[in-house]
Amino acid sequence: MKRFAIFIILTTISLNIMAQQKIAQTAGRTQLGEFAPEFAHLNDDVLFGEVWSRNNLLSLRDRSLVTITSLISQGITDSSLKYHLLSAKNNGITRTEVAEIITHIAFYAGWPKAWAAFNLAKEVWNEDVKGEDAKAAFQREMIFPIGEPNTAYAKYFKGNSYLAQISDSQIPFSNVTFEPDCRNNWHIHHATKGGGQMLVGVAGRGWYQEEGKPAQEILPGTVIHIPANVKHWHGAAKDSWFAHLAFEIPGENTSNEWLEPVSDEEYNKIK
Repeated sequence: MKRFAIFIILTTISLNIMAQQKIAQTAGRTQLGEFAPEFAHLNDDVLFGEVWSRNNLLSLRDRSLVTITSLISQGITDSSLKYHLLSAKNNGITRTEVAEIITHIAFYAGWPKAWAAFNLAKEVWNEDVKGEDAKAAFQREMIFPIGEPNTAYAKYFKGNSYLAQISDSQIPFSNVTFEPDCRNNWHIHHATKGGGQMLVGVAGRGWYQEEGKPAQEILPGTVIHIPANVKHWHGAAKDSWFAHLAFEIPGENTSNEWLEPVSDEEYNKIK
């Protein structure tokens, strides 16, 4: 389970690094460079180049949340708000979250301002309506959180997966969530003694398969015992979100070997 703890650490580090990156902004110089060069400089180099990038006390996501709240509260619902809504989306704020944010703002800033903000937000998040609604609905099916995008190990997954560490003491374990059609590569949990992994279905429908054997369906409550040194994969069904708890079994000389992806041909044979 140490690897799952590393997932969380790497995700946290990546979010903190986001806030430290220098933002390259050129809108001021592009639109006002000749007419108001000093304003363009302040906009591009000071506001975005320094204020937005000044330290890691606030992530870019946090700064986006503060900015859109401030603009909506002032009744600024023009292109500048749309720009910052786009930035908020790029910085990780989801459609479901922005809807809740604007609803909350409405009670303090005013109902008409919220309506105007929603009109812009619908444009920005329009293409994500189906996906975010499905994700939010799936979250309501289970008691464990979906967590953050599993970016640290994304190269070993086909499709999008998410990770939430549930416990980091005694028996560390995590909740792993797969979007429909998502699965991890073939892999092996090596150990000279003990080792292996245990999966417990939490929500949705998924599959587990050992090399040379038929795939096993995983439903909520299904327990899968994976012996050490056995090549296998697991993931979601084509038509369902899926989540399982993952427990690494203690052992000696343990390591994880990632192998080739599960081909579409192999995966599509499963009913």
